[in-house]
Amino acid sequence: MANQKIRVTLLKSLAHQLSDIANSARGLGLRRIRQSVEVADTPSNRGMVTRASHLLKVEKV
Repeated sequence: MANQKIRVTLLKSLAHQLSDIANSARGLGLRRIRQSVEVADTPSNRGMVTRASHLLKVEKV
């Protein structure tokens, strides 16, 4: 898993989400709809992706 990355794209709004779900998406660096970021494929980042999975699209890079 060394240097593996995943691309995460925010597909739906963070408005009206539970605060821990919105904070997980923001923790990944996502602020706007259709914004994509590349993050390291670590257990902590995977946990944040799992928490907000209904708002995100995830791809391996």
